[in-house]
Amino acid sequence: MKAAVCRAFGKPLQIEELTLAAPSWGEVKVKLAACAICHSDITFMDGGWGGTLPMVLGHEAAGVVTETGPGVADIKLGDHVLVTLLRSCGHCHDCAKGEPFICSTPFPADGDSRIREADGAPVVQGLKTGGFAEEVVVDQSQAVAIPDDVPLDAASLLSCGVITGLGAVINTAKVEMGASVVVIGCGGVGLNSVQGAALVNASPIIALDLVESKLAAAKNFGATHLINPALTNAESEVRRLTNGRGADYVFVAAGSPKAFEQGLELLAPSGTLVIVGMPPTGQKIAVEAGNVAGASQKIIGSKMGSTRLKSDIPKLVALYKEGRLKLDELISGRYPIQEINTAIDEVRADHALRNVIIFGEPS
Repeated sequence: MKAAVCRAFGKPLQIEELTLAAPSWGEVKVKLAACAICHSDITFMDGGWGGTLPMVLGHEAAGVVTETGPGVADIKLGDHVLVTLLRSCGHCHDCAKGEPFICSTPFPADGDSRIREADGAPVVQGLKTGGFAEEVVVDQSQAVAIPDDVPLDAASLLSCGVITGLGAVINTAKVEMGASVVVIGCGGVGLNSVQGAALVNASPIIALDLVESKLAAAKNFGATHLINPALTNAESEVRRLTNGRGADYVFVAAGSPKAFEQGLELLAPSGTLVIVGMPPTGQKIAVEAGNVAGASQKIIGSKMGSTRLKSDIPKLVALYKEGRLKLDELISGRYPIQEINTAIDEVRADHALRNVIIFGEPS
């Protein structure tokens, strides 16, 4: 199979022929149709989270199941599926309390990569997925069946960007109708926080970004007010729009400590700051602890939108088919695997919302 391999941090990916193991117990093999480019892939490529090379990245994917291993229960050959980095055992402490998105159970693939070079040397399956490749082998918990009539390029966005941004609003923070919301960073994840806030009828929904084209996109996804902090005093404007209080919820979708600190400045008393974006390892934020305590504010993290795949994905698919969830509008461009570095460069330069690598519709 052809795959895009990271062999040096900060360098372009190399397109190479690799081999893929047959699925073992509880695993499925999926022939991919699409894999979107997420900023998490770029952070890994740049060495922001360390890791071992060589590595195949990509984790926001969709395709068709071509093989199943023993013990696979809910997925069958020919199913159209999402493929995501969320992997869960179903029985550990976190899974048992309804938080499979933070399952920490080790899996066989953690120590024995399913991807190999021609000489048999292992290649790391980046973010537990390795989706910048024509095929993947993943645990069955990472694949969710979807209707055959949902386009696989649009469906791939549900695997990370949509569930991370929208889920932060609906699952993690549980934003109430009429609550005021600020979203900092209007890339693929932030736009989905915006449309999540619109789905629960938050008001106002205030989008912040330094890129005008992303602010325009935020308006299309449901933002009621737009702020470019380079042109407007964000704190003054947010307080004006919220009767002087600040926002009930601030979602920081940018992986920037400065953005997290700015979010605290925009927060109302008893408000909640939700950290959605993930900066490189070692970056910290400064918090005036007394102010947070005195205002009874909350700072919470949101991993992958606190998503429970088996129950949440069917609901999102239904919203998409009803025309209430925007997926197609997130796609800026479609590229073959041979042009992946061009697609990545556009995302890195803020010229795209979500670029998608297309492998061709599987049969």
